[in-house]
Amino acid sequence: MKTLYIVRHAKSSWDDLSVSDHDRKLLPVGKKRTRKIAAQLKKQGVFPDKMISSTAVRAYKTAKIIAKELGYPADKVETTRALYGAGPDEVFDLLFAIPNTVESVMVVGHNPGFTDLVNLFLSENRQIDNLPTSAVACVQFETEQWEKLPVSKHKTMFVLTPRQLKEKDF
Repeated sequence: MKTLYIVRHAKSSWDDLSVSDHDRKLLPVGKKRTRKIAAQLKKQGVFPDKMISSTAVRAYKTAKIIAKELGYPADKVETTRALYGAGPDEVFDLLFAIPNTVESVMVVGHNPGFTDLVNLFLSENRQIDNLPTSAVACVQFETEQWEKLPVSKHKTMFVLTPRQLKEKDF
């Protein structure tokens, strides 16, 4: 069994147009929502074997917030430019390279590619228009090999969004 957690980065700032897209920072509300999501993941017993983030500041900071809450060593969060703007094919290429001894992986990245990735694992009547910022989807696959994900039976365990949690807590 392999488990994939798909995380969209937290809400980021567009205030300073001189800052490149890659270097945009998280907004305070984005940090709060991500901490709330991470606390819920912790309650559910989520602890990935590996965390991989886009190199974009907003994605990496999101990954570090989640890592801290889950007790995952922040210095072990891997980064790759390949997740910056990645679609499903690029994510699969990354996953296929992971050793099969790793049972669960959390990837942190961006839309529209991550919405497309999540929709691959949802039935047609459950498709989403947008994976919101700070949202997490969890998919389990009946395989022992990462490279067989696309052809393996799978079950979407949850799609957790900040809106599902109490807004007053933000």
